[in-house]
Formats: sequence, structure tokens, C-alpha cells
Amino acid sequence: QVQLVESGGGLVQAGGSLRLSCAASGMIFSIYAVGWYRQAPGKQRELVATFTSGGRTDYADSVKGRFTISRDNAKNTVSLQMNSLKPEDTAVYYCAATPPLSNKPYWGQGTQVTVSS
Repeated sequence: QVQLVESGGGLVQAGGSLRLSCAASGMIFSIYAVGWYRQAPGKQRELVATFTSGGRTDYADSVKGRFTISRDNAKNTVSLQMNSLKPEDTAVYYCAATPPLSNKPYWGQGTQVTVSS
């Protein structure tokens, strides 16, 4: 079955960097749209960045210029490079993969990112 496993979260000071990775299995990875979402305490899950199967990327306004999403279809991985981190970036970050012609993504278990001021 489809499985997504995130890694790379942790505690970092404001201004620092982290790189999240998500390893996918059980799917033809290259045809899926993939993305990163986050959920802060008391808030709804929100989109951070997406990468379509066709190569298009999109970012939330709050992370543009600081975060970069990438994917490696040969390794079935999607990554999120996060630079210039801010305390408001603190959240659980989730990897998601959506199959073609579907609006229902598969989710990873999440990884905690904490940015201290």
C-alpha cells in the first residue's frame, strides 16, 4: 500500500535551516502530485508547497523565497529545504501525495519542526 515517511524535523533557532525529506513507497511516484503541509497547535492544516507531476511548483505566500520543494522521481522522494526559519514556522509538517484525477491525498505521519526565537 501507499506509504509516506517523513524525516528531518527538529529544533532550530530563528534564522536557521532545516531540510525535510519524505520517502514514498507503494505507488508510481512520478505520476503523483506531492506536497508539504503543516499544522500548528490550534490551527488548521495549511499548504506549504506543492510539486505537480508535470513539474510545476507552488508555495504559500508566507514561505516564498525561504522554502524550496524538490522531488527525485528516481528515488521516490520529495524534500523541503527551509531557510530563514521563523518562530511562526513551528508546526507539524506533513508530506502528501495525490494520485492523478483524485483530490484525496495520502498522508505521512508528520514530523515536528520547532523554531525558537
